[in-house]
Amino acid sequence: MKRRNWISWATLAVVSGSVWAQAYPNKPVKLQVPFAPGGTTDIVARVISEPLGKALGQSVIVENKAGGGGVVGANETAKASPDGYSLGMATVSTTAANPAINTKIPYNVLTDFTPIINIAATPNVIAVHPSFPAKDYAGFVAELKKNPGKYSYASSGTGGIGHLQTELWKSLSGVFITHIPYRGAGPALNDTVAGQVPIIFDNLPSALPFIQSGKLVAIVLAAPQRLPQLPNVPTFKEIGLEPVNRMAYYGILGPKNLPKEVVDKVSAGVKKALQDPAVVKRIQDTGSLVVANTPEEFTTQIKAEFEVYKKVVDQQKLKLD
Repeated sequence: MKRRNWISWATLAVVSGSVWAQAYPNKPVKLQVPFAPGGTTDIVARVISEPLGKALGQSVIVENKAGGGGVVGANETAKASPDGYSLGMATVSTTAANPAINTKIPYNVLTDFTPIINIAATPNVIAVHPSFPAKDYAGFVAELKKNPGKYSYASSGTGGIGHLQTELWKSLSGVFITHIPYRGAGPALNDTVAGQVPIIFDNLPSALPFIQSGKLVAIVLAAPQRLPQLPNVPTFKEIGLEPVNRMAYYGILGPKNLPKEVVDKVSAGVKKALQDPAVVKRIQDTGSLVVANTPEEFTTQIKAEFEVYKKVVDQQKLKLD
């Protein structure tokens, strides 16, 4: 009798899970961007949201919630109900760089999220305002070494990838520039383009339109190889600083204990969206590379990036401003 009851409950659980999975989603899904509009995270989220919504059969609504270098929005995702209706964009800033420097961060990046899929890998770029005295890497470094402390750089916020990747570069190149943190890449870009800050280390998709229009000058890239969009700009590997040659990731995650059925459905939806050549082209036109890996691979990637930037924080003795 006990055996039959056990089988009945097990069967019921499987059937219930199957029915639940088929029902999800039955209402719009929120995809939270933990930064202000205009940055790369926002761009990638808006490129994928519509085709993902079509794949899921429900609207995917992008919401921006900036603050704390991405911490405010990421924390909201971490604390959300694990039902699949509140997902978030995962970036190196929110899942690696910021947790590495912020000892009071309100979430544990390794235990409080369910990674789903890395959508794209994005090159990063050091760019300067056209008024900057140098227009190539050798001249750029020479100018900074000649005038230590004279120049400053903008980033998406303290603890963001732009901040820590710049600090990694500073530690290896022997230059000193002052950090000016913003509430997202969009505001940081606006002030750099306006000439209020001379240097920015940013994700390429948000910076590229300004580079192409001549409002910024690209100096060096973190990318596997030179990009067709910027054929004259070297990579960090080319200039002998391969440790800085790290691309950003832009993926989707949910709170911990997200049901496997949700993870699988969202992952499959993103992969289906990325079968559309038009969607892939929109991502590639920004200079990004489509990844679309597994939840397990994305989990491993997040852990590896966290360890890299924790080491940077320790070596540079970085603290929150």
